[in-house]
Amino acid sequence: MNLARTPFAILRLAFHLGHCLRLILPKQTSKAFGRQRDPCDQTIGRIYVINLEREPGRWSRIKKELRRIKDESGNDLLGLTERHNAVDARSFIKDPPRDSDVDPYYTLADQLFVEPQPRTLPSKFELEAPIRMSRAEVAVAKSHIEVWRRIAQGTDNYALILEDDVWFHPGFARQLDQAWRELTIATEGSEDLDVLYVSYVEVKNGAPKSFISSNVFRPVRGLWYMSGYILSRQGAEKLLRLLPCRGPVDLWINQKFSTLKVAATRRSIVGQRTDVSSTNSYSVLPTLSKIGAINSEGAALFNSRPNQLPVFAFGPLDSGLSSLSMALSMLGYRCCSDLDGLPIHELNALREGRVDRIFDAYVNVGALASMVEDLRRKYPQAKFIVTGSRSDASSETFRDILTSLDGTDVVALDPSAVNAWRILCDHLRCAPPLCPFPRLHDVGQRHIAEKYGQPVLDRNHKIPKWDRSPWVVEPSQNAWTGIGVVPQTPEGEENWSEADESFRKLDQLRWSARSDTFTGNLALFRPLNVEYDRAEGATIYVRREELGVRQYSAGALTSQADYLFGRFESTFRASDVPGVITGFFLHRNSPHQEIDIEIAGNMPTRLLVNVFYNPGSDGDQFDYGYRGSPSEIELGFDASKGEHRYAIEWTPNEIRWLVDDLLVHRRVLWNPTPIPHLPMKLHFNAWPPRSSDLAGRLKTRRLPASAHVRSIRVSAHRPLVLEKSERDLSDSNEAAITGVSI
Repeated sequence: MNLARTPFAILRLAFHLGHCLRLILPKQTSKAFGRQRDPCDQTIGRIYVINLEREPGRWSRIKKELRRIKDESGNDLLGLTERHNAVDARSFIKDPPRDSDVDPYYTLADQLFVEPQPRTLPSKFELEAPIRMSRAEVAVAKSHIEVWRRIAQGTDNYALILEDDVWFHPGFARQLDQAWRELTIATEGSEDLDVLYVSYVEVKNGAPKSFISSNVFRPVRGLWYMSGYILSRQGAEKLLRLLPCRGPVDLWINQKFSTLKVAATRRSIVGQRTDVSSTNSYSVLPTLSKIGAINSEGAALFNSRPNQLPVFAFGPLDSGLSSLSMALSMLGYRCCSDLDGLPIHELNALREGRVDRIFDAYVNVGALASMVEDLRRKYPQAKFIVTGSRSDASSETFRDILTSLDGTDVVALDPSAVNAWRILCDHLRCAPPLCPFPRLHDVGQRHIAEKYGQPVLDRNHKIPKWDRSPWVVEPSQNAWTGIGVVPQTPEGEENWSEADESFRKLDQLRWSARSDTFTGNLALFRPLNVEYDRAEGATIYVRREELGVRQYSAGALTSQADYLFGRFESTFRASDVPGVITGFFLHRNSPHQEIDIEIAGNMPTRLLVNVFYNPGSDGDQFDYGYRGSPSEIELGFDASKGEHRYAIEWTPNEIRWLVDDLLVHRRVLWNPTPIPHLPMKLHFNAWPPRSSDLAGRLKTRRLPASAHVRSIRVSAHRPLVLEKSERDLSDSNEAAITGVSI
């Protein structure tokens, strides 16, 4: 996987204009191509284009490219071409398992073999930690393997394999003919060739290689992409014997160069189009970010916006309504769900057909069940959904709901069905995400709370800039204050166990000192930056230190356990060095969810609280946004001058932040985000952010900076660990509650 390719809009436009001008050039002729006339013929007799069935536009564009080049007989290359129907990642119901063709697990060591990172110097590498291929990567690998089988079983000695997002350079025919001729002479017959790369990108520091001739080289490793390559029949047979493919196919094949006869043209003569977006997703990116190998600033915002609005969904009890609500969120809908009513402003806006509503989808809202006729009249374009399984289809409740919606644009959906995404997305005219349909326990209809306690310090808090996504309500939108919910079950003593210890040493069964980094961090976390004192606790340092990928070192502690709801409390003193953040927070990726307490070194009298929310189940790739929804609260004291007790109380319906046992901030549902719903790890750290907006410019003359943590106390759910392929929180939400502390 090449990390350097960045498709900017202006480059896409420039490519499109240049491509149009290229069409006025005369057609090229390549003598390397032609129909095979006898078994010893050295021409390239077949071309396979890997193309998704749902991408006919790409197939049309590649056909135009192929018509611009002639073979040795003067015929267009399109006459030698066969379209190969690509494996679609959306066809996978769950993460693909290991099979004889693809083993979806690989390691950082595999990645670093192809592209070493000489400037990456963490104190330890988790070289053998498994990385799971994305569904798109598995689909790409399977598509190429299927073509290899076609070549191995065919009669052509050589075939060109193309992905459908390529274009031919103006000198393609001439340069390929030169390379093909030189390769044949150098090897005394090109039957010694297994693979010839004609489209590739070398790794950042260059691929180690030896030149066969002036226009052909033999790589040792270090070529990314498999968007264009010539494969011999014997090469296809060799590749099939080397299966399974472990990791992305362009990574895996590099590790087989020593057993294959591989060559490459001196320069890439088939390019990848920059005016079309890639359908691939790269599983190695989080790991490379952790070791500091990549530093792309910020995350892409969620750009997909639904156009079928509004959506109303009803169904019998326990018919999958909560799963549907999550699925709609994953499609980009701002979805209000599982309530007996609505806040009065939202209810009135809905009744009056106003556009200033907060939500565009409503699932299992009791107050709307009696308003179906009004909703049909106010919103003739609305989409209706009724949930239920096969057993529900014969129930009186299910039939009554369908009868009340007769004449509307309605679909019956079983959220547990294997084709649930297809049915839902056909109804809403959108593409399904590349992840399983969510499976959640139905929450039921929760009661809206009329009033709830106000925080002590929260009335005049400052709101910095928030992310723009479907899962964040803009702060100015109708003076919205969220939806308070009456707790469904009282929080009794019997539901919680607690423990409390001073932080004297690192308990490796519960905590780990981190040895990695992330994109927005100027420093590399190192265990040596966490120092323990049996009487006083632990001190976290930020130091000036040349570490290759970073010029600073920092310290961080992370819990071994994942937690789902509870109380998380720490007594600590923050750093007062501008440019340094002291953090105590819960965090997870895929999807990204986070609940923060942070104190900036340039403003130690303020508490920064933050929530990141993305929808989905464990492993789903929803990690949009890099600011979250922060709020700044004046503490009334300097957090760097002494120790104070900070706590996060996280429940399914609200989050509360406390300082020295005083409630300073709270967030209920949709104020401004949904409440994070997946297990997270607990963290304490001190680090210098890249962005000066967070903590000011780093004052290097004041380093080393330090933050001191005396204790951390946890009283929380520890969900059972499930296989990711199950994608079901049904058991983990009912796991036993334990207390863990340091």
